[in-house]
Amino acid sequence: MAKNKAKTLGNIVYSTNKNFDFSLPEEQEETLPPQQQNLKIHLSKKGRGGKTVSLVAGFIGKEEDLEKLGKLLKNKCGVGGSVKDGEILLQGDHRDKIMDVLTKEGYKAKKAGG
Repeated sequence: MAKNKAKTLGNIVYSTNKNFDFSLPEEQEETLPPQQQNLKIHLSKKGRGGKTVSLVAGFIGKEEDLEKLGKLLKNKCGVGGSVKDGEILLQGDHRDKIMDVLTKEGYKAKKAGG
């Protein structure tokens, strides 16, 4: 457990500063409403053994809300995928369908690159 706490504190194990604050970092920021989100939809094959994935990036908010959006997109597109590093990954090229779903949900989305 001590190793996990050290990682969350930026690997600080000991400090000679008497005023150093050892509190854990704050939780993630609040999720912006869909109208204020600027999402970008990419297509990528990089580092996936030649497999194509659609990436949705630019979400600002809590991890739980990103997971919910990822689940919605996976269900609407009928494909598998995951949420990693603040991005939603969907198997295959589904940029048009993702764009339709996001705009119906009230998100600002645009295709970028690919």
